Amino acid sequence: MLKTLRDKKMWLVSQPDHAELAGLLAANWGNDEFACPGQFASANDPEQLRAETVLAIAEHDNGWWEWEATPELSEVDGLPLDLTDVLKNQQDAMNRWRLGIPRFSRDHPYVSLLISFHAYWLYAHGSQTDPDPVFSHPLFWKGSSTRIMGERLEITRGFVGEIKEMQDALIARLRKDRTCAAWIDTEHLNPHARLLQLLDGLSLSLCSALIPPRIGTAKGFGDDEFDLLEVPRRSWEDRVTIEVKPASERRIVCEPYPFGVDPLPVAVPARILDWPAEPAAHFQSWWHSERKQLIRFEYCSR
Repeated sequence: MLKTLRDKKMWLVSQPDHAELAGLLAANWGNDEFACPGQFASANDPEQLRAETVLAIAEHDNGWWEWEATPELSEVDGLPLDLTDVLKNQQDAMNRWRLGIPRFSRDHPYVSLLISFHAYWLYAHGSQTDPDPVFSHPLFWKGSSTRIMGERLEITRGFVGEIKEMQDALIARLRKDRTCAAWIDTEHLNPHARLLQLLDGLSLSLCSALIPPRIGTAKGFGDDEFDLLEVPRRSWEDRVTIEVKPASERRIVCEPYPFGVDPLPVAVPARILDWPAEPAAHFQSWWHSERKQLIRFEYCSR
């Protein structure tokens, strides 16, 4: 759960809802300047590759399905724990990925592979094992990664090895399939893995206050100014920086502009509660009686 306190209101967005928003951004990514997913290099079936990539981005947090259905509640406010609180227990956090990475592997191994790389670079960065700055998640651009991924490096490094074993098995399967064997080549895999990281970050900037702004304290919900770094444009070798700036209330300028629709309307489904809130005696009945509100934004070019 993503929890943000704003103006005496608590804004709550579920991990699946945040991920679905990232998928919407992925499905609209691409224009005359930016390649669509599936088109960063020549492929046998670029539209299928695009579909697999969009699905991976939309479901990158699927490991949270079970937790979000019956969340662990905070002793302080009676609401679901915030993401950063859950991640303090390293094994519980890793179990989200142990569920989420293989969930689609039977019918969509490329989806599982992309999700595995998302997890891999989060934990590889935090454990300082093979940290590639090109794959630094927006969460880590300012501040310590251990604040999010935990401090016990021996556990983290072991989990990185566990993810690598999953990846090796998925790559071996994909390599045997003539249709998608080329998808695991660097020219395809790297831009898609990077796009997942970047759109996760872009979605988080609308759904929470986790993404660090250029200056000051993160406000979230479209109010922060930051850069998206190492953005693949026409190919993996062609990468740029996108400046993300709030232009007016809930109107956000991207320069250069990467989407195929201009402006691109998006909406964040959030439960917005008065704060402080009275803990509910029966959480599920109360929680599902609180209707989600759609917080509307639009991305546009300068």
